[in-house]
Amino acid sequence: MSLHTRFGRMVDAFRPAEGAPPRSLWSFFRWCLSGAWPGLGFAAFASALGGVADVVSALLLGMVVDAVASSAPRTFWAQNWGLVALFAGFFLILRPAIFGLSTASSNVIIGPNILPLVLSRLHRWTMGHAVTFFDNDFAGRLAQKQMQTARAVTDVASEMVNVVAFALASVIGSALFLLAVDGYSALALLVWMGLYLALIRFFLPRIRAKSGARASARANVTGQVVDTITNIKTVKLFAHADHEDQAALGAMAGFRERALDFGVVSTWFRLSLMVIAGILPVVLVGGAILLWREGLATVGDVAASGAIAMRLSQMTGWVSMALMGMWGNIGEVEDGMRTLSPPHDLTDAPGARSLDRVAGRVTFDRVDFAYGRDEGGIRDLSLDIAPGERIGIIGASGAGKSTMVALLLRLYDVERGAVRIDGHDLRQVTQESLRRQIAMVTQETAMFNRSARDNIRYGRPDATQDQIVAAARAAEAHDFILTLRDHAGRTGYDAHLGERGVKLSGGQRQRIALARAFLKDSPILVLDEATSALDSEVEAQVQQALTRAMAGKTVLAIAHRLSTIAELDRIIVIEDGRIVEEGSHDALLARDGRYARYWSRQSGGFLGTEEAAQ
Repeated sequence: MSLHTRFGRMVDAFRPAEGAPPRSLWSFFRWCLSGAWPGLGFAAFASALGGVADVVSALLLGMVVDAVASSAPRTFWAQNWGLVALFAGFFLILRPAIFGLSTASSNVIIGPNILPLVLSRLHRWTMGHAVTFFDNDFAGRLAQKQMQTARAVTDVASEMVNVVAFALASVIGSALFLLAVDGYSALALLVWMGLYLALIRFFLPRIRAKSGARASARANVTGQVVDTITNIKTVKLFAHADHEDQAALGAMAGFRERALDFGVVSTWFRLSLMVIAGILPVVLVGGAILLWREGLATVGDVAASGAIAMRLSQMTGWVSMALMGMWGNIGEVEDGMRTLSPPHDLTDAPGARSLDRVAGRVTFDRVDFAYGRDEGGIRDLSLDIAPGERIGIIGASGAGKSTMVALLLRLYDVERGAVRIDGHDLRQVTQESLRRQIAMVTQETAMFNRSARDNIRYGRPDATQDQIVAAARAAEAHDFILTLRDHAGRTGYDAHLGERGVKLSGGQRQRIALARAFLKDSPILVLDEATSALDSEVEAQVQQALTRAMAGKTVLAIAHRLSTIAELDRIIVIEDGRIVEEGSHDALLARDGRYARYWSRQSGGFLGTEEAAQ
């Protein structure tokens, strides 16, 4: 079995975590690293062997020095060939093998596995949040927090293995050796360790706090920059490059100040460490020389003490900087934990059932929802839609149309009443199975920076190329897709569409979205201004495709252009979150009410907010 296979499989890099991420630091670490402990333990053992090997190196050096001091040059090899062979074998075979094992543990067990393990868990948990979680933050900031936290947890785990385990083994081994030479030297080492730990205890909490503040400021910079780039067309259209530059510079200035704070405390920590590190060689070597002068220690003991002292002194700086990095990373983990680990606001009920394909009856039963406010949303709304019935929904902006759709998709939970599909309260079924029953095309179409094929196939990941092309033809998208060409030379269905589909026109994006919805072939179809970006000629073609796609499906179509819904089975008019009229197009015209006034004023145009308010 290869090294890649033997060590690489000691940690399952994509194993899901159990339960929600805790809100306390060390419990959060355990959640992130659960399942990886056997691999981390093996790596720590290999690292500790390296620390022991350093002490053994000093011991062997002392033994060789003693042998040289006590032997005549001509008889040295004959008298000490076994010691020489041990010395050579240790440094040429055993020591490289130990450090090779330690390096393999770090680079094969920890490096490639821990980061994806933690990142996949954080990303999976983040995706489970309700849409309000994402509405209240920068997309770039959330992405930065995920990467920052996963990297920081990985670095802490790596340093614990590579530094702390190594250093503890070295210090314990050194103390045992010094104790064998003289108890006072061992006591001096322990006193020095106490001073060293006191210094660390003083500085590291301050470093942790400064690092957390720096990490938060860095994430704000990323969020600000990504927000500007995401909306770069709006920035240019309004000639606000200077405004966005100043906003970015403000965020960067905040990061600079936090970085300076971190730099100052780090400098004082480093300086203090160098003073402490300089004490150890003086005390241990000086003490060994005094013992040698009194005949209580050999020359080899002095050499070994000196080697150990110098090694520990050098290691002091290395370990301290590693600990400073660890505490800095812990600060970043705390910052990321606060952002990413809040409990999910919208969860599946215990024992929630998975919906099989439904017939498509949709019921709003005296539903209230106002986004937690006193006004807006919908009020005491009741509506029953039969399987296969096509419903048009109209009303002024803010009347509650989109709220109805959001509640049907269970992006929010109702505040009173219930929404049901085929009699099932949406709060008692799994969210994933619910949303598989509904295909939706919105006015603001969502595109991934992937190929045209992948964007359409998002509706059904197992779809064949023939099925993808058929859906594209039905949405009048096939012909323009064949003309696509991206910056990498990919063409047709292989061409990438750019972030949010920026390389397409509005009408092209909507036709891709329609093709995706056609391919999904769900029993319930929601159209939220699905043809608003199409010109009249293309709209007429797509309307024919939509008519075919609606066959046998329950349809909820939101529209301002009334001509697009006039042929539907029933039209409801919403005002201030309540249904004020409902019926067929002809029946509503005959009633000469609100809908009739909309129709007469629009004359085939768009339903305006001013007209709707009258």
